[in-house]
Amino acid sequence: MNPSTALAAVLVDELVRLGCRHAVLCPGSRSAPLAYALAEADAAGRLRLHVRVDERSAAFLALGLAKAGGVPVPVVTTSGTAVAELHPAVLEASHGRVPLLLITADRPPELRGTEANQTTDQVQIFGGAVRWQHDLGAPDQRSGQPASWRTAADRAWAAALGELRGEPGPAHLNVPLREPLVPDLAGAAGAAGAAGAAGAAARAEDPPWVQELGGRPDGGPWTRTGASSRAPWWSARAGTGVEAVADIPRTLLVLGDLDAPAATRQVLRLAQAHGWPVLAEPFGCRDAGSAIPHAPLVAGLPGLLAAFAPQRILVVGRLSLTRALAGLLREQAARGGSVELVTRRASWPDPGHVVDRVHPYAALTVRDNLGRQQVRSESDEAWYAAWGRLGAAVAAGVARGLTWSDPGQPSGPALAAAVLGALPDGARLFLGSSNAARDVDMARTRDRLEVVANRGLAGIDGCVSTAAGMALADGVPSYALVGDLTFLHDANALLVGPAEPRPNLTIVVANDDGGGIFGTLEYGEPGREAQFERIFGTPTATDLAALAAAHGVPHLRVTTRDQLAQALREPPAGLRVVEVPIARGTHRATYAALRQAAAAAARLPEEGLPEAVRGA
Repeated sequence: MNPSTALAAVLVDELVRLGCRHAVLCPGSRSAPLAYALAEADAAGRLRLHVRVDERSAAFLALGLAKAGGVPVPVVTTSGTAVAELHPAVLEASHGRVPLLLITADRPPELRGTEANQTTDQVQIFGGAVRWQHDLGAPDQRSGQPASWRTAADRAWAAALGELRGEPGPAHLNVPLREPLVPDLAGAAGAAGAAGAAGAAARAEDPPWVQELGGRPDGGPWTRTGASSRAPWWSARAGTGVEAVADIPRTLLVLGDLDAPAATRQVLRLAQAHGWPVLAEPFGCRDAGSAIPHAPLVAGLPGLLAAFAPQRILVVGRLSLTRALAGLLREQAARGGSVELVTRRASWPDPGHVVDRVHPYAALTVRDNLGRQQVRSESDEAWYAAWGRLGAAVAAGVARGLTWSDPGQPSGPALAAAVLGALPDGARLFLGSSNAARDVDMARTRDRLEVVANRGLAGIDGCVSTAAGMALADGVPSYALVGDLTFLHDANALLVGPAEPRPNLTIVVANDDGGGIFGTLEYGEPGREAQFERIFGTPTATDLAALAAAHGVPHLRVTTRDQLAQALREPPAGLRVVEVPIARGTHRATYAALRQAAAAAARLPEEGLPEAVRGA
């Protein structure tokens, strides 16, 4: 067995022992030993291999698998520019705290700096975006090397999970490989077996380094960190010894992205128990608690804080979507009110610099904090109930603006409302960045869906691949709602080989032929039309049906709400694209009309509880 084959077999075996269940591979020459080892592990049923020809899409596919599964997923590439293609997903994983493992094949040290083909400095190519990086020595026939290969895999795995530093994210293992890069034909089928047989395959006549290829006899990883017994970060057990968040009357809870549906449910139940109204971004689950519908419309109501005067705004998670919620925090601080933050991040999210106290997430989950802590006064109970009536009033006021009326193209929020209403309970909806997430935020009320997105950096790249990865990770019925530019930017996500596992994913494309979000921002203000269409609107006139057909992906163009409901009623079976044309020029007016309807329905006075929700 040659050293490169042995190294690859040992690395893959150790990853399986650590708990790796999925791996993503891109084709290449220098990475061939890793490819053979992964294929053999897949054939033996030890992990599930996914092969993609585009490294950027492959990395986001791995990110989606890791996002859904909660454990690191390796993406394996050859050397050179292939490694650089991983960088967008690395940045998203870093900011989104997703455990991603990058295994990049490289030229051996003697070829670096010689202008050898496909050779560049890969050792620190991702800079500070990775939690850990290591350049594994080129393998040779020295005793002691197999143990170092296994511990390198263990360190990368632990770093990706954040086991010793507290925050999950990407980890990078650079693997220099010398020729020969193919297994010996006589022993090609047994390389991974020798590495995975816990030493049983070693023979007395083998050289020492070959005898060392086996892992721990009990089938476990070479180095244990104790993470297998650690409570999830949202578990009540994780809060032992932590001071609970105080139960302050008239607390308004603002909920951002928490990366875990279970945590979102827990926070909503906790808020309901404490009598804290909730304004939430659209991510997570809404099947528990008391989230106020149409959060950005409610948060943007003029005079909201003057009318309700919360004693404290408690922010849980990371806010990344709408200006209305960020403005609410600034206004609370300017009024002299308290803004507290609950986070599980070492660097707490506070771009407005308004937070006066930061709590670890465990401060919410201590057992003493799971029930209501004090008896509320009648005034406080009335205050809480008034928030519920405010939400109901706004929902009634904006309902007409969220209706998809035939004939005619729907607005973005109306399409979002139709998608939310059509999906089955328990389904997962992945949102593209830009308007898709904001439209769902405008439209979402109460449902039993799991809504997720890439909010680490909120780029449009890799969204379809991420959704596909999540669909491949489990059996949850999976859907995606994306804009046409987000879809086109990751069109290679449709490029799935005939022998590869295909995700069961229905992709709804809101096609307004361009960058619709810019029309809702200052660039779309009246008077700025002269250069808008070319440098912001950026129409492409792409035939999505032809694009889907080129990849053998079914495509359906729908123009009515009933057609959409019928398309989404069918459980996803393989990849499918559902295209819905919408009018890009209406986005700004639609948002303005919804805000006006919400304000009219709420009827907020300058101070005191609003008339529409004051009650008897």
